[in-house]
Amino acid sequence: RQNYPNPFNPGTTIRFGLPETGRVSLAVYDLQGRRVREVLNGSLDAGEHAADFDARGLASGVYLARLETETGTSTRRLTVLR
Repeated sequence: RQNYPNPFNPGTTIRFGLPETGRVSLAVYDLQGRRVREVLNGSLDAGEHAADFDARGLASGVYLARLETETGTSTRRLTVLR
């Protein structure tokens, strides 16, 4: 799912669903592919989840939130607006 609100300043909530329990990594990258924040990294149960992302200290612009699980990867655009 897309984060809300988007664009945002300074924080947003990233919501996602997991079909099964497993290891999850959620990180935010700049457009050059550099990881700027690790939002979560660990095991989560199946179901709906939400992770708060605080962009304080980051410049205005577009970033990519990448969710990686044992079954796949999903990427969404985040827009920080100062």
